Amino acid sequence: MTFPYYASAEQIMRDRSELARKGIARGRSVIVLTYADGVLFVAENPSNALRKVSEIYDRIGFAAVGKYNEFESLRKAGIQHADMRGYSYDRADVSGLSLANAYANTLGSVFTEQAKPFEVELCVAEIGPFGSTKPAQLYRITYDGSINDETRFLVMGGANEAISTAMKDGYVADSDLATALTTAVAALGSPAAPANGSSAPTPEPRVLTAGDLEVATLDRNRPRRAFRRLSADAVAAMLPTPASTSDPADGESTPE
Repeated sequence: MTFPYYASAEQIMRDRSELARKGIARGRSVIVLTYADGVLFVAENPSNALRKVSEIYDRIGFAAVGKYNEFESLRKAGIQHADMRGYSYDRADVSGLSLANAYANTLGSVFTEQAKPFEVELCVAEIGPFGSTKPAQLYRITYDGSINDETRFLVMGGANEAISTAMKDGYVADSDLATALTTAVAALGSPAAPANGSSAPTPEPRVLTAGDLEVATLDRNRPRRAFRRLSADAVAAMLPTPASTSDPADGESTPE
């Protein structure tokens, strides 16, 4: 007689968590941060077709990392949820918290009931009505349905420890758009530290250009639909010009 394979519930949950975390870590990072006029989304995403950042409703934005097909299905479900709630009741009744709770319930159910969890991490960002001074709110929803709220910034995917450290050091509350963008892009280029005990030197920071980025904002100064994508030209105009790597030797003059 063959006995069925047995694993404890604790081991099963641990294996699912490890699977999801590894899938999320393989993706390129996304930073969502607040600035003087709202919320800024900055994703390392050279692709012009597979979007990580999107509009959900009038003043609600969405960002995700992980498996594209999984978070894309969640994005579409979120838009339908918001549209139905706004149509059935009132547009003002659609809130970032209600949407974040819906995502958390879905991801929690999949994590506990399905054989494979979703390998995704989500952010739902919301700003107040036009003319309001209500602070922006960021909700992070993880693969197991956990939900946390932030008011400054959050980092998802990739080498997020190094990026989070860089953001903690460089973040300035209520900064202008160009300063917030420069801070986020510099953090995205932060190299991951060598593994514990490794004698390898820390890699040099990467220089990301406008073509490597997907950038959008929730702008509280826009009357109704606050979400706005920034073109590559607009992003390039706000980023500092990279320093030349071919500096002349000491005592030599630069040719005209």
